[in-house]
Amino acid sequence: MEDFEANKTQPPPATVWLWLGYGALCVGMFMAILDIQVVVTSLAVIEDALKIGADRMSWVQTTYLIAEIISIPLTGLLIRIFTIRWLFAGAIFTFTLASIGCAFSYDFISLIVFRVLQGFAGGVLIPLVFAAIFLLFGKGLKQTIATTIGGLLAVLAPTLGPLTGGWITESYTWHWLFLINVLPGIVTLVIGIFCLPRNDTRLSLFKTLDWISLIYVAVGLAALLIGLKEAPERGWLAPQVSGCFVIFAVFVFLAIRRPTSAISFSLLRDRNLAFGCILSFILGIGLFGSVYLLPLFLAFVHGMGPLQIGLVILVTGIAQLVTAPFAVQVDRYVDARLLSAIGFAAFAIGLLMSGFQTIATGYDEMFWPQVVRGAFVALCILPPIRFALGFIPREHIADASGLFNLSRNLGGAIGIALIDTIVFSRGPEHADRIMELIKLDPAKAASVLGLTVDALPDPQDPLGLMGIMDVIEQASITLAINEAWLVMGVITALALVVLLAMGPIRVPAPQAPTGVRP
Repeated sequence: MEDFEANKTQPPPATVWLWLGYGALCVGMFMAILDIQVVVTSLAVIEDALKIGADRMSWVQTTYLIAEIISIPLTGLLIRIFTIRWLFAGAIFTFTLASIGCAFSYDFISLIVFRVLQGFAGGVLIPLVFAAIFLLFGKGLKQTIATTIGGLLAVLAPTLGPLTGGWITESYTWHWLFLINVLPGIVTLVIGIFCLPRNDTRLSLFKTLDWISLIYVAVGLAALLIGLKEAPERGWLAPQVSGCFVIFAVFVFLAIRRPTSAISFSLLRDRNLAFGCILSFILGIGLFGSVYLLPLFLAFVHGMGPLQIGLVILVTGIAQLVTAPFAVQVDRYVDARLLSAIGFAAFAIGLLMSGFQTIATGYDEMFWPQVVRGAFVALCILPPIRFALGFIPREHIADASGLFNLSRNLGGAIGIALIDTIVFSRGPEHADRIMELIKLDPAKAASVLGLTVDALPDPQDPLGLMGIMDVIEQASITLAINEAWLVMGVITALALVVLLAMGPIRVPAPQAPTGVRP
């Protein structure tokens, strides 16, 4: 590979070696996202193996997400210091090494330490891909193909996660949940070092780095995720939760106010990027919410294991793969706002279609909502990436990519917290309502429970009611999950309002030195 300077206005030639290097970046991102879903399907197995209490087990995921979401906005800074090549090498090496550490953890503390390292490295690997799209490829078909590959893998990983995790859990020991990262990690490390463009590191930037702003951002984002984790159980207005949200707001505000903040929040003055981040946030709510809700329904209502769940939701992944080539072509020729509107409208419809399930809903009824979501999700990703990052000057692409990806992950975290709140607060309320219906309107109660009226016990028969409590619980959770689907659908549909408010896409003036409009 020939050397090239990172600050040149033109990307390097799109050789086979460059595509191999970009492929290594995409595999690294895929591993980082997949790791979240793979592990979450088997937390109970890890809990039993390491004798970790159930009350602490959720921190195995929370610490990973906190570390990941802190590192995402730092990626732009890290690229300037280490370059894409060496940042990727360091991130994938750390991720692989931490995966080995997780596999051989012997207690809760050792597992948490390695999960933090894993999460921080994984958080770098995600926005690195989206920055590379615009730094390594010129505008046109090559950039569109690169965007499609990166975007498709970003949404495919959560879909394949339960299937992969379930297969590993049922076929091997829990250690392989982490060890599956080792071979791809080594291979992509070698490919990345040899195939990614080479340019000089700028370690001197450490001397002028505003470390205080980094601390503010880290503390603020960590507080936000802890608050979101506790909100469904304690209540969104509980002192502990409200305190976390206040800490987040104060510390992020302080970071923004720093004159030389290490995170380039000023880039959000660019209207294209700002609206792109809003759409990314909304997509995070709907995308992560759907990937979370469907397994929740299959596990709690149908009692399916991880492998069975993975096979059911594989429909979404297949729909994504089949429609990706079409998305690539239309993204080249059709207005980005129009495509985004079509994508978000269809994705919202796909979410709403799942909001009318019953306890008898099976594979056939879940098939078409998944097809709709999978077929149109690419149009929620490719066009917004194109107008959010496509007009940012090369020297600011990496920072903009960090903000764009941070928005999506924050949306996902908030979406899952909302879902938990709806499901676990409304579930008991629906159970009480069903009990009342058994007394006041047996025919309607029987319809909700999927039973005949004759199968309902006498309301005055406690033992008879105990006999159908499992069915009542399944029906109440189903109704609560339906409400969560509908909420996710409505929130996703708000993207149409955002696109309308955005107006025509404005191209920044080429002479602007920073790509930031006052």
